[in-house]
Amino acid sequence: MNNHTAYLAPTGFTRLLIQELSDVVFVYDRLVVAKGAPQVAHWSQNTWYNPRLMPIRSIGHAAESLRAIQRNWWPYEFQYFGRMRLIQDKLPYISAKPLDFLAKPPASKLGSWTLIDENTILAASDCSSPMPNGEWIFREDKINPPSRAYLKLWEFFTRVQVYPHKNESCLDLGACPGGWTWVLAQLAKQVIACDKSPLDSRIMAFPNVVFTTRDAFKIKLAEFPNVSWVFSDVICYPQKLYDFVKVLIEEFPDKKYVFTIKFQGSDSQEEIIRKFSQLPGNIMHLSQNKHELTWFKI
Repeated sequence: MNNHTAYLAPTGFTRLLIQELSDVVFVYDRLVVAKGAPQVAHWSQNTWYNPRLMPIRSIGHAAESLRAIQRNWWPYEFQYFGRMRLIQDKLPYISAKPLDFLAKPPASKLGSWTLIDENTILAASDCSSPMPNGEWIFREDKINPPSRAYLKLWEFFTRVQVYPHKNESCLDLGACPGGWTWVLAQLAKQVIACDKSPLDSRIMAFPNVVFTTRDAFKIKLAEFPNVSWVFSDVICYPQKLYDFVKVLIEEFPDKKYVFTIKFQGSDSQEEIIRKFSQLPGNIMHLSQNKHELTWFKI
């Protein structure tokens, strides 16, 4: 399989991945294979570079063939589950235990493989993510945060290894109930949380959290000259968010931004992604995003 790339969609988002790719030739459940060099694929949670087809005679031969390429492999299972697990059992053990917040991602390459029929492996020794099937799973705190939204920031900061420090202040727009503020308050000097509704009372009591009752989209950054980071996980139409972000980065290009783009119910998804792609910064899909993308400029 020369000059192809494979893209693994998050569960439930294969259709969106196919829509943003060109020259798709094969679809193996969530694994989409397209002709040519890697394309920009926001809905791919793990991209397989230069995948190859490998005929196998047996379980042992399959494991030997993979080990001859490199040591570390992780299976993508969508069929032949028993046969795949027997092959994986003959490969070196790879831990899939949950990550701790801000833990260094694995440095060694992790190849991906699957069975497309009983006697043929599709494998790529080089993939975009160091995590098994591109999934970032964390050892969760099920007691302290007021919502599971905190996992988005845990994943983002752990993946990029850039985050606020004790000499920096943050602005959290649309902060209620306070999941992101909870994360930021543990890292930054101060968090200014903005929403029409108050945060969880435990978060409101943090000494470095300042709450202001405001409409997030009516905030003027000039009011907060000491803020270094601006965050938003607010629920809104993506076009409204784009218009707001465009003004922010034109007026304050040196600040760091992390914003969630929420697409649920949006009919203009491709157009919105195109617009955000033309802004400074980057877009990624987090394992915790679901039907969302994260735009950031850091």
